[in-house]
Amino acid sequence: MFPLKDNIPTDRFPVVTVALIVVNALMYFFFQDGGILGGPDDANVVEYGAIPYEFTHWGDHCELTGEQIACEGQSGVDGAADPQAPTALTAFTSMFMHGSLLHIGGNMLFLWIFGNNVEDSMGRVKFVLFYLLGGLAALAAQILVSTDAAVPTVGASGAVAAVLGGYLLLFPRARVVTVIFIIFFFTIIEIPALIVLGLWFVQQLVFGSLDYVSPAGQGGGVAYFAHIGGFVFGMLLIRAFARRRKAPPAALPGWPT
Repeated sequence: MFPLKDNIPTDRFPVVTVALIVVNALMYFFFQDGGILGGPDDANVVEYGAIPYEFTHWGDHCELTGEQIACEGQSGVDGAADPQAPTALTAFTSMFMHGSLLHIGGNMLFLWIFGNNVEDSMGRVKFVLFYLLGGLAALAAQILVSTDAAVPTVGASGAVAAVLGGYLLLFPRARVVTVIFIIFFFTIIEIPALIVLGLWFVQQLVFGSLDYVSPAGQGGGVAYFAHIGGFVFGMLLIRAFARRRKAPPAALPGWPT
């Protein structure tokens, strides 16, 4: 499934949502030196990405040595790492960094589709706080299940997952125009947000469980538990932030149902 838009209109232009998309894009192309075909600079990702090992071994840092990541205090690692970004700072920089153009593209699409309505429901200042806290909660969940992982966690997906969790409770009856791929064919239909986001969350639970039982090692991958943590945060805290909800229209004009 590939969502395109929802049927919940907004009362105000989503300034914060657009600003977050712009900041993420600027971070990827200029701060990370990411490209259209090539990914970002690896050393930059290691320094400014959030590495669970650095949070559970506070004061010890990790750095890229050749093609491997070495962390102070690890078995077989001698000496101190070169000066690195403060660990606390990486909790914030990591949620504005991405591993590829596809990675940032997917996250920003979901943020645009669902973030504008969540921002509209709580106001701009509260939305900024909700988004950042959701990203921190997502990182905390990932650290809890991979305490010694020396792999940088980057991406807005944890914070976006918090937005998805909040949206699910605010607009469960909303309908989402979605592309459904069936082998070499596709169709466009409207699907209730409850199904779109519910299936997305179940997918994270399944893949996260499989990854936890049979980890792929230190090579990196998808931070499923960050997605789960962010989504749960959004569901639990949305009532404390949102002040209004709107009923969706019957259907999106011009789209098949």
